Amino acid sequence: MNRTSARTATALVSTAVALLLLATACSSGTSDDDADGPDEPTPTASAPAPSRSATPAAPAPGKSGAPSSPASASPSGSGPAKAKIWQPRPGTAWQWQLNGHVDEGPDVPVYDIDGFENTAADVAALHSRGRKAICYINAGAWENFRPDKEAFPNEVRGENNGWDGERWLDIRRIDVLRPLMERRFDMCKEKGFDGVEPDLMDGYLNKTGFPLTAADQLAYNRMLSGLAHARGLAVGLKNDLQQIPDLVGAFDFAVNEQCAQYDECALLTPFVKADKAVFHVEYELPAKDFCAESDKLGLSSMRKNLKLDVWRQPC
Repeated sequence: MNRTSARTATALVSTAVALLLLATACSSGTSDDDADGPDEPTPTASAPAPSRSATPAAPAPGKSGAPSSPASASPSGSGPAKAKIWQPRPGTAWQWQLNGHVDEGPDVPVYDIDGFENTAADVAALHSRGRKAICYINAGAWENFRPDKEAFPNEVRGENNGWDGERWLDIRRIDVLRPLMERRFDMCKEKGFDGVEPDLMDGYLNKTGFPLTAADQLAYNRMLSGLAHARGLAVGLKNDLQQIPDLVGAFDFAVNEQCAQYDECALLTPFVKADKAVFHVEYELPAKDFCAESDKLGLSSMRKNLKLDVWRQPC
């Protein structure tokens, strides 16, 4: 500190006071920046957007809903940012193949394929070509040909649903079915899928062997949406047209069969208005009989064989 020559007494006193104040400030403790972590601000330009779902995502299995790090770790106090969930837009072309191993022939940006029959390598191959992959699972019926068939107790297996080896599930038993569906959604996530298509989400409208109600179906479908979003996966509402007004906010896209044949396609409008894709197929009507209306409504429509093999005839 010996940077100057002799000073006057006044100057020396002033200097001594200044030094005393400086020493007092330095000994007052650690700064807020040191306590909160690095001075580096959290970037905002690349922060993922929140999910569009109006229903809060359920916490991951085995965890509480609280973030694993303290809220003070985030400058806003809102906790760590959530991963952005994929959102397909109206009019997005797609392929739906549930019969066998995926064939990558159709040049479309979205593939909906069987989650059990296809591997992580298959999903990675689709991603390498710039495509998104939706994981098909059956959420409404037990299937005797799935590797987890023995995990479903007899009391939740109801009437045959019209397909060989399948029986409706008692969706009232969320206590039994939730952990089973969690494992299936985990499989979809681990294989790298971008979204999930849970099938048979309208059991309450069918003869299942159980006295299912609309309220039962709403609770079950919302549970499925929460499982998907907790894993960062988009989720589609399959059919269940009557409950679209109640569920459109909880789902990221819709999948529909034969709305044109039964003159119901307009019921899917809430998804399009919410900027969410409606993936639609017809099995019996010629494309010329439904494509004009589909285009007008903003649906992603095509004709498929009922067995859902590779063949497709898009609008």
